[in-house]
Amino acid sequence: MGTTCAYLKGECVEMAIDGRGKVAVVTGASSGIGRQTAIALARAGFDVAVGARRKERLAELTDEIARETGRKAHAWALDVTSAESIDAFVQGVVGHFGRVHVLVNNAGKALGRDPVETGDEADWQEMLDTNVMGLMRMTKRLIPHLVASGDGHIVNLGSIAGHESYAGGSVYCATKFAVRAITEALRHELLGKPVRVTSIDPGMVETEFSLVRFHGDSSQASKVYQGVRPLTADDIADCIVFAVTRPAHVNIDQMIVTSIDQAGARVFHRQGATS
Repeated sequence: MGTTCAYLKGECVEMAIDGRGKVAVVTGASSGIGRQTAIALARAGFDVAVGARRKERLAELTDEIARETGRKAHAWALDVTSAESIDAFVQGVVGHFGRVHVLVNNAGKALGRDPVETGDEADWQEMLDTNVMGLMRMTKRLIPHLVASGDGHIVNLGSIAGHESYAGGSVYCATKFAVRAITEALRHELLGKPVRVTSIDPGMVETEFSLVRFHGDSSQASKVYQGVRPLTADDIADCIVFAVTRPAHVNIDQMIVTSIDQAGARVFHRQGATS
């Protein structure tokens, strides 16, 4: 199969195949990695369906995709903690496009950094409902359509926190360990069917992640990135586009992606730090 040129970060990148004629679904697409992934997939030729709770941001995203690519992306409201919302979203996507080739399970969050002894149980439940149950429900509902496409692909956004736990991150890490386990199980369950399964596991990425984690405390959130060159949402979007544009027989099982300044979930080189 020949190669084609897609524009990622303004540069021509050769890909094994492109997304023309294929539909990609991205959850949590209103900001950060989800938003940039939707844009990158549209640039690569995919028809894109995006979902998130913040509908006004989805409208801005679809406008940007239309300006850049000349094609319209389609957006539906989506709260992955609600089975009813997921059902309505999937019905909208399938009803409009009639098919789905790629599912990017990006919706997820971390809330709080308290130890178990003083942790907020409402935060725990929201992380479990979003990061685990939301991912599983989206996947369950779209697997039949991914199989029917003849060339399906599930991309789960995990984390380095799914490989290494740290103090104050017990439940968030547990959800990402769960994503890792679910992804591995899916590979076994879908073996022999035309669906690839990939886990993208980033380290530190500078998005709204820390602002959400610290419940809007921008001062505390900014300290997370001090002295470090973190990854960007575009860096992870590039990895996702790479994975889904390999030939159909090539499965990228897992990518652990970190900044050059990170060597573990809690191990960083910070400029100006004293030993």
